Amino acid sequence: MEASVILPILKKKLAFLSGGKDRRSGLILTIPLCLEQTSMDELSVTLDYLLSIPSEKCKARGFTVIVDGRKSQWNVVKTVVLMLQNVVPAEVSLVCVVKPDEFWDKKVTHFCFWKEKDRLGFEVILVSANKLTRYIEPCQLTEDFGGTLTYDHMDWLNKRLVFEKFTKESTSLLDELALINNGSDKGSQQEKERSIDLNFLPSVDPETVLQTGHELLSELQQRRFNGSDGGVSWSPMDDELLAQPQVMKLLDSLREQYTRYQEVCRQRSKRTQLEEIQQKVMQVVNWLEGPGSEQLRTQWGIGDSIRASQALQQKHEEIESQHSEWFAVYVELNQQIAALLNAGDEEDLVELKALQQQLSDVCYRQASQLEFRQNLLQAALEFHSVAQDLSQQLDGLLGMLCVDVAPADGASIQQTLKLLEEKLKSVDSGLQGLREKGQSLLDQISNQASWAYGKDVTIENKENVDHIQGVMEDMQLRKQRCEDMVDVRRLKMLQMVQLFKCEEDAAQAVEWLSELLDALLKTHIRLGDDSQEAKVLLEKHRKFVDVAQSTYDYGRQLLQATVVLCQSLRCTSRSSGDTLPRLNRVWKQFTVTSDERVHRLETAVAFHSSAEKILQECPEQPEAFNEVEQFDEIEAVGKSLLDRLTVPVVYPDGSEQYFGSPSDMASAAEHIREKMKLVSLKKQLLRQPEVTTPDS
Repeated sequence: MEASVILPILKKKLAFLSGGKDRRSGLILTIPLCLEQTSMDELSVTLDYLLSIPSEKCKARGFTVIVDGRKSQWNVVKTVVLMLQNVVPAEVSLVCVVKPDEFWDKKVTHFCFWKEKDRLGFEVILVSANKLTRYIEPCQLTEDFGGTLTYDHMDWLNKRLVFEKFTKESTSLLDELALINNGSDKGSQQEKERSIDLNFLPSVDPETVLQTGHELLSELQQRRFNGSDGGVSWSPMDDELLAQPQVMKLLDSLREQYTRYQEVCRQRSKRTQLEEIQQKVMQVVNWLEGPGSEQLRTQWGIGDSIRASQALQQKHEEIESQHSEWFAVYVELNQQIAALLNAGDEEDLVELKALQQQLSDVCYRQASQLEFRQNLLQAALEFHSVAQDLSQQLDGLLGMLCVDVAPADGASIQQTLKLLEEKLKSVDSGLQGLREKGQSLLDQISNQASWAYGKDVTIENKENVDHIQGVMEDMQLRKQRCEDMVDVRRLKMLQMVQLFKCEEDAAQAVEWLSELLDALLKTHIRLGDDSQEAKVLLEKHRKFVDVAQSTYDYGRQLLQATVVLCQSLRCTSRSSGDTLPRLNRVWKQFTVTSDERVHRLETAVAFHSSAEKILQECPEQPEAFNEVEQFDEIEAVGKSLLDRLTVPVVYPDGSEQYFGSPSDMASAAEHIREKMKLVSLKKQLLRQPEVTTPDS
């Protein structure tokens, strides 16, 4: 019977063991009757429970029962005393009925308990409370009977509940732990196969039960059930009835079984953890070698453009994201395996290392494939980027070549030609870069078969290789066509440069010829002071005319070249149409002016030669001067020369132009007149009839 079952009855304190003892060391059982009617059934239950607590040795000493009838009626007291005969006849040695001071005296004569001793089996005495010490020591009596023994019924009841709860839980826990431990200790394969059936937790927490037991033991050791510390005590038993040995025994058993249980749990946890790791490892391996590898096996293309390659990269990133989740599991499992290897048993090392190696091999192989695929797609993207840039460059170059050239001058043609060469050079560089990227991509594609899991990737690789080679060949053909067009355009532009150069040089020849004409009119004025100087001037003039003739011929040749170039370019020159008339006009003006200059110089030479001849002849040769015609001729030549100096040069178009300025012409004319005066004076001297002698 447990106290928790009859707790409401026990709380009524119908009877109790205070812990006091009689002179024979028997326990004192106190039944405090009250004014209310006492239930005999509840009292019987209470007595049964209380009498079940002491040990058999303690019971053999007998009980002294104190029936406190001071607040009860006699018939109740008598009923209780008679009930003791049925409840505890063998254990009761003395019943002390504490009577009221006056109330029962007359009734005692009608019922003498001592006469019924043989029938009852124990002695019954009526005693006043103050005379109870005749039979029991005051220190063994509670305060209700004038003693000094302290007893707190509720405190005792609470501790009793704790003790019984601990006893019940610890006993049940010991059975459960023994079942678990014994089941794990068998260790046979059959037991391991059915170990899952024994893998249950105890119904109560062992730590909690142990803590409760230690607290209970501490309480028992400090105050003991007999209240020896002098303080408040709830214990109703002596040393023989102390629960301490029982608690200590239960605690020892619990600690032993719990230690074994912890080891079992540790082994089971390690075994469970190992099984979980094996399961997770197989999950990772199965996924990587199954769906993960299948995802990579279906991704072989490299795309045919930047957009297609980017789409494949995005798809690959999704695949990598799925793999990352499993790689995270791999990292966690690897850490767990490493921890188990550091603290594991020898029997688990081989299996753990095999799991670790298998997991690492699969994960590293899959990670290598992902990285290879990523590098391949990146190389494909770079290849298509270079191809697109090169295609745009070729389109730009082709567009430039398809536009007809209409430059304003040779400088713009040179600039356009330079830009064309730069674009062609950029295309060459781009094509070289495309070849390098394409070759690198082909090299990577050729390595795909090394991790194809036996899959024949010849078809997929051939498609990629054909695409790459096709792109490079197409770009090569486009570049070759552009080069051919560039050669034609270069030749045309060089011809145009030559055309503009011829036109510019022809115009420059016209300018030079105009400058020669201008110099002839403005600076070629002097006719010489004598025949020698006039001859020198005439010779210089002829050389001057030769330079002008060369300039004219150079201009004519350039204009003829422009005609040929225009015919080759199928275009009309913008400047040769008016350059040729200008050249001819200037040349005609120059020839007219030159002829006039030559005539004047030749006349000057004749004049100076004749004049000098006459002036230099001696008077002793008068026969030389007899002819008057010579003087007249000289005068006529001089006058003719003077007349020419005043006459302008008349060009074919009717325009007129004078040599030099009027002052320049006046200076030249004055010199001629002075020489004509000398000739006239010579003439007069020669006409005198007689030559005067020196004496006269």
